[in-house]
Amino acid sequence: MTPEQLERFISLRHELHSAPELSGAEGATAARVAEILQAYAPDQVLTGIGGHGVAAVFLGGEAGPTLAIRCELDALPIPEETNLSYASQVAGKAHLCGHDGHMVMVLAVAEALAERRPQRGRVVLIFQPAEETGEGAIAYRSDPKFVEISPDMVLSLHNLPGLAVGAVSLPTGPANCASRGARIALYGRTSHAAAPQDGVSPAPSLAQLMQDLATLGAGGDLDEDYALTTVTHAKLGEPTFGVAPGKAELWVTLRTVTDEKMQSLSDALVSNVATLAADYGLRHEITYHDVFEACRNAPEAVSVIEDACLTGEVPITLSERPQAFSEDFGQFGKSAQAAMFWLGAGEDHPQLHNPDYDFPDALIPIGTGIFLRSIRNVLG
Repeated sequence: MTPEQLERFISLRHELHSAPELSGAEGATAARVAEILQAYAPDQVLTGIGGHGVAAVFLGGEAGPTLAIRCELDALPIPEETNLSYASQVAGKAHLCGHDGHMVMVLAVAEALAERRPQRGRVVLIFQPAEETGEGAIAYRSDPKFVEISPDMVLSLHNLPGLAVGAVSLPTGPANCASRGARIALYGRTSHAAAPQDGVSPAPSLAQLMQDLATLGAGGDLDEDYALTTVTHAKLGEPTFGVAPGKAELWVTLRTVTDEKMQSLSDALVSNVATLAADYGLRHEITYHDVFEACRNAPEAVSVIEDACLTGEVPITLSERPQAFSEDFGQFGKSAQAAMFWLGAGEDHPQLHNPDYDFPDALIPIGTGIFLRSIRNVLG
């Protein structure tokens, strides 16, 4: 990547950064991406995939496999606190996970493919909506337009604070944990605060449940037995002194390395809540939200990324340990060889989802280069 190209892509990244859109509402971002892609004259541009998803197809000169590169469109509902000249112009929303940088790297791949198509097969550039909610990849793959893409292999990256700038960590198996949010509602009966015995308060059961959930998932080593429960929100009754409560609500995030362990953890939670509710004479309800299945890298795709790093002299470490945070990229592995790698954002860089986080522009040529070498190694 020339200095002029890097300057253009940094400017584009800053443009995208200043105009964030949340999961499922990425219309303007998707339109801008499609506009830029059209300038690179791909053989096909698909829009409206699984919501606001976009795909660009670049054909090779001969028949061959289809290799896809995936990035994300959405931002977060978190106010930015950076004071950057290109900081978010949308109150309460910001690109604090680096999806703006991920998009730009894939757009840089498109520019390179415009100059030189692959020798064989197809390259598909995937711009996926709604990653942050876990809904985007499922919707993208379920869309009838996805049949036109049908990749044999899908590669992706995520920047990672805490890892040296430009270094790569590549999981050889499990890559991201499964997670889901459980919303537990407990229903009793209100009464006057002067006569709590005339009602059925969920307060004792709520207190007990918060303790019980901690024992269900205490964390530990990120292996097949790993299970973590994190209480994120609790509400009891209404903010008044005159009414003994009749309803309580508890939000908890469940996290495991495998989908099988997630099922057993969910079953344990359901059993615990049902028993506790019955003991206290309460009605209960459990709903699940932000559901992410486990993400696991495929060996063939891992080899492609490893070779691309080695030939480009990018520092790389193979890892058997997944990240504790979740990703919906694993959905692509249901129909293709898929792998995601972590690209270091800096050992002292603000963490993902922090209000002072910003994607490091120095990663643009590094990530772009890894993707391009992967494409050339597979498709020529």
